[in-house]
Amino acid sequence: MDIAGVSMALSNISTQSQVSTAVLSKAMDTNKELGEGLVQMMDAAAMERSVNPGVGENIDMRI
Repeated sequence: MDIAGVSMALSNISTQSQVSTAVLSKAMDTNKELGEGLVQMMDAAAMERSVNPGVGENIDMRI
């Protein structure tokens, strides 16, 4: 049984786990920021509708 080999394998697994956790954390932060931006856009649209309730009701088209 190679103790040094087992130790290196466990070290590599630990490092891979830490990297995976860091990448997942970054992805979660990015998704949180995107969600907050979406909420702000929805709030802005709701504000526009409250100020101009008739906006978007009619479409002018020419054929």
